[in-house]
Amino acid sequence: MDSSGLLLAVVVTMAGIQDRDGAFRLLAALRAQFSTISLVWADGGYAGRLIDWSKRVVSLMVQVVKRTDDVKGFRVLPRRWVVERTFAWICKHRRCVRDYETRPDHHEAMVYIAMIATMSRRLARTA
Repeated sequence: MDSSGLLLAVVVTMAGIQDRDGAFRLLAALRAQFSTISLVWADGGYAGRLIDWSKRVVSLMVQVVKRTDDVKGFRVLPRRWVVERTFAWICKHRRCVRDYETRPDHHEAMVYIAMIATMSRRLARTA
């Protein structure tokens, strides 16, 4: 759970797996751990069969947050900033920026460590 009360889930896969295919694993793991979640926001690249599959198999509604082509320049998209901000927090940790880890489970552990460190610092400031 991040500071805005949203749950951020992470699945690390090897480089040969497309993000779109990894999303199936992520949603299945999300449903297995958190039965009360009902809505997931996704990037425009995840539209298509993932949305149908998530409704049918894991009973999750996937809402695609798309940008419109007629808008010029920068524009904040609803809920997209949460993901971008979280990636920026993770990238503050050097071992998460480069591919130092040779195994996906090691990289996943480093992402967890980065987020634990980030969130503990944030919690310590507010206490």
